[in-house]
Amino acid sequence: MPAVDARAGLPASVEVEGLSVYTHHGVSDAEQEIGQRLVLDISIALADCPATRSDRLEDTVDYSAVCALAAEVAASERRRTLERVAAEVAERLLERFPAADAVRVRATKPEPPIPLSVGAVAVEVEFARERGEAP
Repeated sequence: MPAVDARAGLPASVEVEGLSVYTHHGVSDAEQEIGQRLVLDISIALADCPATRSDRLEDTVDYSAVCALAAEVAASERRRTLERVAAEVAERLLERFPAADAVRVRATKPEPPIPLSVGAVAVEVEFARERGEAP
């Protein structure tokens, strides 16, 4: 059995569930004018998370900063599709957090403006760093 490097971190994921943001996204002009609540679920994969051994916030991804950045991106400008919203949030999180190996973002409209009874509609995207890419 190979020796474990005591200085290396263990794999971990930072999860945010149910981040609620008021936005102005949608295909219709009414959605863009009136706006609606958007719920974000975010998962950030860390192949090596030193905080698993050090117990230091600076050795991981701060979920408070994740929430702040995701909310800022989601509320910043109007977009037509949830796909674009989720992709922009994921892209910005990968840019901001070099320790992240992959980011998954699920964007949910809990009250979609469609004439059928539905609990919610959602889109999920996942971006991963390419091997050899500098963080």
